[in-house]
Amino acid sequence: MTTTAPPPAQADPYALRAEDARPAPETFRDRLRKLGPGLVLSAAVVGSGELITTTSLGAKAGFALLWLVIVSTGVKVWVQMELARWTILNGRPALDGFRDVGPQIGRLSWINWVWIGMDFAKMFQRGGIIGGTAAACSILLPIHGAALSTSSLTIWALIVTGGAILILQTGKYHVVERVEVVGITLKTVITLGLALALPLTAFGYGTEQLAGGLSFQIPAGTVGIALAMFGITGVGADEMTTYTYWCLEKGYARWTGPDDGSEERARRAEGWLKVMRLDVAVSWLVCTICTLSFYVIGASVLHPQGLMPEGNDMITTLSRIYTDTLGPWAEYLFLAGAIAVLFSVTVASSASVPRLWTNTLGLLGVVDWHDMRSRTRTIRILTCCLPPVWMCIFLWIQSPVLMVQIGGIGGGVFLLAVVVAVWRLRYTGVPKRFRNNPWLTAALVVSSLAILGVGVYGILETLGVVSEG
Repeated sequence: MTTTAPPPAQADPYALRAEDARPAPETFRDRLRKLGPGLVLSAAVVGSGELITTTSLGAKAGFALLWLVIVSTGVKVWVQMELARWTILNGRPALDGFRDVGPQIGRLSWINWVWIGMDFAKMFQRGGIIGGTAAACSILLPIHGAALSTSSLTIWALIVTGGAILILQTGKYHVVERVEVVGITLKTVITLGLALALPLTAFGYGTEQLAGGLSFQIPAGTVGIALAMFGITGVGADEMTTYTYWCLEKGYARWTGPDDGSEERARRAEGWLKVMRLDVAVSWLVCTICTLSFYVIGASVLHPQGLMPEGNDMITTLSRIYTDTLGPWAEYLFLAGAIAVLFSVTVASSASVPRLWTNTLGLLGVVDWHDMRSRTRTIRILTCCLPPVWMCIFLWIQSPVLMVQIGGIGGGVFLLAVVVAVWRLRYTGVPKRFRNNPWLTAALVVSSLAILGVGVYGILETLGVVSEG
């Protein structure tokens, strides 16, 4: 009688073992094949901030703040890259590293506690994303009552939330990656296509308007929404943190292997860090293209008509972007795009946030993070529990724009803490060999100063020390 050998155990992506190490790809084409975490991140980033806040800012300020879109998407990637480098070299996710940055408050660092507070604020944003998706679905196909009636919105919110949970039941990274790659592809094609087509319509724009948008001005009355946009668009602090988990689950750290002090391991690490930097660059390019497209659409179509996305009518107002340029039939195109944009963000949040909370519970000693079975079980439980909480918050407040802006402000505060952590971890967990590039150091300095400057201004404006006027 023959026996069948059991299938090999799945490798733990959060454990570094010498037998899992492998050489990094050496050609550009081979590196492209190893991309993934950045595309998952792009799908999460290009969503609520771009569709809701960035378009609203364009509607309110016109082309005047176009420069801020470019700064917002470009200035943060260097902090993201620095944090990911520390993760790959050490095989530890960001929240685990933040605990090393004192002072300590109980079992956690003050930065971990800031993350916990920020995530509660982010629940409003995630609820707004679920609400926006439900509104788009309800307008496309009302289930009970009018399109934006409470009953129809509630039913669709339940369907959207349940769909996200079902997709993620396996809890495996490759499932998330496949879903999000499809989502980000649809987003990019639809938004860029419409933005490029606008000059052929009555809402066209020219080089004079684009040049005026690069004059580094902040019109009176737009500081608040501009700060929220800076916190949401581009790579936010929570996405930077999440990116380290995706890098681990993709395998960048596991393939680098444990640090045995050998030259072979150092060269292997340099190779996988090159893959990570390419991954970040592609993610940044996608985010910038989509964000600029959303802003230009809002500034070109909504601003001249004095239209502002507000409340549950946000989807109807934003649909004017399409119907006013292409005709009434284009509303269906917009709704399909809006659903793709917002639902993919819901899936990304439903996949990432349970991982971060599981890690936090591990740091608090509630679960064993290093036990793969315990970790996987906790992630699945939280995947089933957290999205319904976000949905209930939406059904209570029912104002996606306000909810997204609340989350953006919370993310902006956490971003300041992450900058502090990155500089601390840079000099305690990254060997000098890997941080001796003067250009990357200069970019990190500029990025950090810009983030701190905007953060301090936001705090002063909130306290009334400075005014929007």
